[in-house]
Amino acid sequence: MGKIGVHEFVSLDGVFETPSWTAPYGFTEGMGQAIGALTAASSAILLGRTTFQMFAPAWSTRTEEEDPGAPFFNDTPKYVVSSTLRSADEWQNSTVLGAYDPQAIRRLKDEVNGTIYVSGSGRLVRGLLADGLVDELHLLVYPIVLGEGQRLFPDGTQRAPLALVAQETFENGVVHLTYGPADTA
Repeated sequence: MGKIGVHEFVSLDGVFETPSWTAPYGFTEGMGQAIGALTAASSAILLGRTTFQMFAPAWSTRTEEEDPGAPFFNDTPKYVVSSTLRSADEWQNSTVLGAYDPQAIRRLKDEVNGTIYVSGSGRLVRGLLADGLVDELHLLVYPIVLGEGQRLFPDGTQRAPLALVAQETFENGVVHLTYGPADTA
């Protein structure tokens, strides 16, 4: 049985949309190793429609020479949760799962050996957390308060108890926090 590992870049106030605001902090070797470990353990990618439509044109033409992550994003099977997309042909190895359905995600977890990697996809991530489907939540928290923008967990997000599993700090001030489901028994 597979597991779901979510990766997000977030500001201190929880903004995750269009993370161009991360650029001034650079991308450290340690950050590359942390994200590389996540992708290396993953054998599938799960994305919401909006993130898929942002990632497809950005990654589908990238080569390994341009970005060492390109083979993972281009060669790995991708599953898109969307009630509006009928096809995902613009990016190789992509399949539309249909509207969000926790049972379909559970079936996907049963079929995949290894981790199912999720990045961005805020609405999807909130649903996965609410349904107890996230096994690892990796937050790379940047030392900046943006004051506006789409938050990963806006007001009204369903409560989801988590437990801190690991943490590391990078020289640029970014903190990598790894959470798993809390033992609520």
